[in-house]
Amino acid sequence: MRLRREWHSRLDPSEQSAVISWGAFTATFVSVRALTHWIRAGHGPTSGGISLGGRHFHHYNIGIALLTAVGAVAIRGSEKDRRHPAVALAYGSGGALIVDELALLLDLEDVYWAKQGRTSVDAAVGVIAAGATFFAGLPFWPAAQKVLGPLD
Repeated sequence: MRLRREWHSRLDPSEQSAVISWGAFTATFVSVRALTHWIRAGHGPTSGGISLGGRHFHHYNIGIALLTAVGAVAIRGSEKDRRHPAVALAYGSGGALIVDELALLLDLEDVYWAKQGRTSVDAAVGVIAAGATFFAGLPFWPAAQKVLGPLD
């Protein structure tokens, strides 16, 4: 209860959404990487991943679906809907699923386990680091804006 009170008193709704989204991105990326390594090692009921109609189903498709849903809420949802934690969670998770297969999307080849697949990891680590820098600096940013003035 105290933690919830602190969460609401210290972070405005947009900051709460940003923290949830960043946390979801980080957790999803780490989880998907761990899961794919586990599957590649021959574990799980579907060693080799998911197949639909004999074709490999890439998880970036789930990410695209999540971001599409978030877009629909942004366009047609009420303010209350847009601020719902599930929207921030879907946004962060969807982004991570896409970034995890970024190298495949850039090369239009399945390079997940090849050297070029490292592009996805580098991009995700960059997003996670940028988010950490932003959140670590939260107390600083309002003071910086006062010094710099409006950035219009």
